[in-house]
Amino acid sequence: MTVGEGGNGDSLAQRNDRRRPGTSFQEMWRELLPIGRHPDSGGYRRYAWTGADAECRAWFRQQAEDRGLAYEVDRNGNQWAWLGDPAAGDAVVTGSHLDSVPDGGAFDGPLGVVSSFAALDELRGRDVEFAKPLAIVNFGDEEGARFGLACVGSRLTAGQLTAEQAHRLTDGDGTTLPRAMEAAGYDPDAIGPDPERLARIGAFVELHVEQGRALDLSGDPVGVASAIWPHGRWRFDFRGEANHAGTTRLVDRRDPMLSYAETVLAARREAELAGAVATFGKIAVEPNGVNAIPSLVRGWLDSRAADQDTLDTVVGGIEKAAREYAGAHGVDLDVVRESFTPVVEFDHALRDELGRILGEDTGLKVPVLGTGAGHDAGILSGSIPTAMLFVRNPTGVSHSPAESAAEDDCLAGVRALADVLEGLVRR
Repeated sequence: MTVGEGGNGDSLAQRNDRRRPGTSFQEMWRELLPIGRHPDSGGYRRYAWTGADAECRAWFRQQAEDRGLAYEVDRNGNQWAWLGDPAAGDAVVTGSHLDSVPDGGAFDGPLGVVSSFAALDELRGRDVEFAKPLAIVNFGDEEGARFGLACVGSRLTAGQLTAEQAHRLTDGDGTTLPRAMEAAGYDPDAIGPDPERLARIGAFVELHVEQGRALDLSGDPVGVASAIWPHGRWRFDFRGEANHAGTTRLVDRRDPMLSYAETVLAARREAELAGAVATFGKIAVEPNGVNAIPSLVRGWLDSRAADQDTLDTVVGGIEKAAREYAGAHGVDLDVVRESFTPVVEFDHALRDELGRILGEDTGLKVPVLGTGAGHDAGILSGSIPTAMLFVRNPTGVSHSPAESAAEDDCLAGVRALADVLEGLVRR
């Protein structure tokens, strides 16, 4: 569906006048801050197709309507706010996502969406003439916190996830993705590749808080992304034998928890040796009783490396060690690769153009850095030219309530994004 002018009775000029870049950023940030925040952890639980997600989506729609942008939701549940005619083609698109990991931070995703609206306000304040359509997007279910697969909205759009595969996704409570979408008021039968939409886009630029400390160490508020490391998720199922924790002799046990624990340590060793990262961050245990030896320990491995060969070496080493440990304890092991994203080299011409635009006024070389985190921009890079801007994160902490960025750096990110968009829409 598409909505035209906002209906609050103000003229577009009046609405824009109230939204000076710094002021609008702060106002939007304050509005989003309480949505989905857990009172105990202080972190965010904005999971796909839940109440918190609906509130975030309503906020996005309101921002679009307040600015007189054409609002629509595509077949995969992604939200779009358009300035200009989408059918004209060669559009410049920016945005990110609003969902979160379990007890995640405030900046991962929302910073890019808020900055996109604030950058548009900046461009209007500069009286920029738009030679191309401009759109702001909120991609759905980027984090994969509910259904276990990251970037569902962008994967579906790019054809990297089929409708059949998406319909089989299930959350921890047994609710399927189609049921969740339907309960939220969307049509799950419509999901699927959207090549016509992608064909309208000439460039996608995603701003994101840095998930690391490279910019903090270099002293720069904003940087340009070079590439996303190859990364994936693997499920390790260790199957043993349930028994009484108090009466079963140690020598008689087939305890899968021992094999799992040894595998966690092996993952750390393999990653250290290779200069990569490997994390077992999620676990499920059956029967999950304090006084019961487990029959099943299921652990999920997330591993990332600078190149494919290194990643293969790390994951192969972890699996080899896991099988040795399982054999020693009389435990069976199944390993399933649940998702994988190869190395993403962002479009070199677009990346260089961002560096040129940002370096024009100062003459400084904008830092270019790689990242181990996945993003919607990485998914779309196989279909359209994409690029990313990073905003300094002073602690490097992400996917945690401690995630942070200074307001001055956030506003520097807004200005940088506005500069980039201005350069691209005028070409």
